[in-house]
Amino acid sequence: MTTLATRLITLIMLLQRRPNQKAAELAEKLGISVRTLHRYFGMLDEMGIPIYAERGPHGGFSLVRGYKLPPLVFTPEEAVAIYLGASLVGQMWGRLYQEAAEGAMAKLDNVLPDEQRSEIAWARRSLVATGMHRADPTTLAPLLEALRRGAHQQQQIQMTYQSSASPAATERRVDPYALVHRSGWWYMLGYCHLRRALRTFRVDRIQHIEVLNQPFQAPEDFDVWRYLDTEFKDQPVVRACLRFVPEAAHIVKTSLPAWESVQEHPDGSLNVTLTAPDLYWLASMVLSFGAWVMVLDPPELRTLVREWALGTAALYQD
Repeated sequence: MTTLATRLITLIMLLQRRPNQKAAELAEKLGISVRTLHRYFGMLDEMGIPIYAERGPHGGFSLVRGYKLPPLVFTPEEAVAIYLGASLVGQMWGRLYQEAAEGAMAKLDNVLPDEQRSEIAWARRSLVATGMHRADPTTLAPLLEALRRGAHQQQQIQMTYQSSASPAATERRVDPYALVHRSGWWYMLGYCHLRRALRTFRVDRIQHIEVLNQPFQAPEDFDVWRYLDTEFKDQPVVRACLRFVPEAAHIVKTSLPAWESVQEHPDGSLNVTLTAPDLYWLASMVLSFGAWVMVLDPPELRTLVREWALGTAALYQD
C-alpha cells in the first residue's frame, strides 16, 4: 500500500526530474486527483519545500531553481530495513557481495541522523537472522562467483555434477539463468544441454565448474518466479497415509502445514496424509519419527520402511 510519505517523496522526485509539469499529468502519475495534488503542494510548502507555478501553455509546477531532495530521507523503520537487508546480502552471498554490503552499511552509519542510527543499533541487538546456509559458505564462494559471472555475462558453464539420483557424477553443459537461495541451500536454474530441458541444480553438489567462452541467450519469456511456482507442478508425486501414536500428537499439531489432511481418533492417535516427490524421501521422513509413526498406505512405502528398518537393526546386532 502506497503511503502519504511515499507519494510526497515521489512528487518531489518527479518535479526534480523535470520542471513545468501540468497538475493533471502529476496527479495521473501519482494515482490521485488534482484536488489531492494541490493539498500535497500545501503540505510540502509547510515542510519548507518550495514549489511554484508558471501560467501559460508551456507553464506548470516546478521546484524552486537549485532545490534538490536530500540524498537520504528515511524513516527509522526504512533505515532499519535497508541496514538489515544489506546485512543479509553479506551473509547469504559471502565474499561475493560482503565488501559491497559492508560499504553500504558504513555509508549509512556516516550520513544518517542520530534517530535512525539509534534505531539501527537497536535492530542489530534485537533483530537477528542466522543459520542462512546448510552448506559451508566458504566452500560455495568460488562456485557462486563462477555461476554469477556466467549468468550475468550470459556465458555457458561446464560442470561436473553429482546428482542425488545417481552414484556417478555427470558432465553437464548449462546455460545459467538464475541463482536462488531456498530453504538454506543455493540452487542454479538453467538449461541443461544433456537433458535438453530446464533444470534445477544444487550448488553444493557441483564438483568442478568452468565458465566457457560460449554465449547463450535466455528465453525472453523466462520468469524465475513463475518457474519456481510451477517447478514441481508436472512432476509425479507419491501420496502417503501415516498414523501417529497419541504420544506424538503434538508433533502433528505443531506442523500442520506439512500435512494435506489430519484426522484425530478417540484414543488420541492421528492419521495424516501428505505428498512427496518419491518413496525414498517419504521413507527417510517416516524413519526419523521411529516408533511414533506407522505407514498405512501405500504398500510400497511400508515395504521400503520395513527393509530399511531391518537393515539398520542388523548393523547393531552386536
